[in-house]
Amino acid sequence: QVQLAESGGESVQAGGSLRLSCAASEASLDKYAIGWFRQAPGQEHEGIACIGINAANTLYADSVKGRFSISRANDKNTVYLLMNNLKPEDTAVYYCAASHSCQDFYDGADIRVDSWGQGTQVTVSS
Repeated sequence: QVQLAESGGESVQAGGSLRLSCAASEASLDKYAIGWFRQAPGQEHEGIACIGINAANTLYADSVKGRFSISRANDKNTVYLLMNNLKPEDTAVYYCAASHSCQDFYDGADIRVDSWGQGTQVTVSS
């Protein structure tokens, strides 16, 4: 189990931007695919972005495509999620997770993550 820590969440106005960070203190993140997920109040976790071990391989949910960008900084052992043009519906707790591939985060339509970290709260006001 790779221990990850999310940070960077804040309260922002609609249309604003935030950059979330996902860092590991012990594991080398360049050996894993990293996925970003979010959970809005009363809803299930939603997968929103993933970056493969090859950073050229990225996937985005339709709800964030064109607004969010996932990237790696291997020298900092960190994966970022840059979120632009934020909307109130982006309000959620954001989590990151590690796996062998982006496809391994899913079992059919279900998200397959053994445990979630603390997450970081993003609140977007209109």
